[in-house]
Amino acid sequence: MDLSYEMYSSSELLDAQAHVWNTAYNFISSMSLKCAIELGIPDIIHNNGQPLLFSKLIESLPIHPSKAHCIRRLMRLLVHSGFFAIQQQQDQEEEEEEQYSLTLPSKLLVKEGSLNMAPLLLTNLDPVFTTSWHFLSTWFQKKDSTVFETTHKRTMWDFAALDTSFNSKLNELMASDSKLIAKILLREYKEVFEGVKSLVDVAGGTGTMAKAIACTFPLMNCTVFDLPHVVADLKASENLNFIGGNMFEAIPPANAILLKWILHDWNDEDCVTILKNVKKQFPRKMKVDKKSTETQLYFDVLMMAETSGKERNQTEWEKLFLAAGFSDYKVTPLFGLRSLIEVYP
Repeated sequence: MDLSYEMYSSSELLDAQAHVWNTAYNFISSMSLKCAIELGIPDIIHNNGQPLLFSKLIESLPIHPSKAHCIRRLMRLLVHSGFFAIQQQQDQEEEEEEQYSLTLPSKLLVKEGSLNMAPLLLTNLDPVFTTSWHFLSTWFQKKDSTVFETTHKRTMWDFAALDTSFNSKLNELMASDSKLIAKILLREYKEVFEGVKSLVDVAGGTGTMAKAIACTFPLMNCTVFDLPHVVADLKASENLNFIGGNMFEAIPPANAILLKWILHDWNDEDCVTILKNVKKQFPRKMKVDKKSTETQLYFDVLMMAETSGKERNQTEWEKLFLAAGFSDYKVTPLFGLRSLIEVYP
């Protein structure tokens, strides 16, 4: 059957073409930001203490002199993307020169910042991850559980256990996210931890979230529980310790169990297994805008490609909690695209 475009106006055809173009070139935005981080641009502007002239930026960058004019083009895109702000500055000779300053998103990419999210971006754009996306269509034709497995012949977790460099990057990624979430959680919803005597952070990585909680609540005994190779070299403190193990086999007992950004990594069957192990430790007794939806869809496909998990709506979460034997739950939208979920035995 022939496909005719005669029914569409020139404007509609050009809009459709632009939509294809923008989708095809979306990767340029993230790769350009990766380049800026690797060159140290957010740090250079931050360390200047005030908006930085383009000429001063060039002087500070580790680039070949022939590439100086290209930095202006890179910055033009990143200004458009909202990562930097620009204004014109007149010098004594009345010549205008660009002046760059940080925006809030780029402030989250400064290395010395307490909420530095650069590891999250750099790790997700590492070739180990990005190569997998070239095999997405191949994965759909195979029985492999993830695209990562199709690409690297093992799961992401097994790959991390064998590759210390990748494991370190993965831990840094999770830690960078935990710093921001811990700050918001302990600022806005601190009362959820009041009266809790002991807490286990399941798959808590290097302990960034648990450390923040332990520091805020010095009388609470906090435990980070993760795979042995993740916690092997981590040092305990007065009210924080580390235990190696497998959450699919058993979870250490505590008054409260924390699962941060964990269950979306796993399929429904695995989630029920994890939640049942959580349940054993206890005795019996939102409107979303288009941009947010797009981000959630990105994460869902990301989980599909790299793990065996998915993002879930409230109905799907309820099904898992009930299947694991919990009696009730509470969802509090608190972290932008994410929520704090409390489940009760």
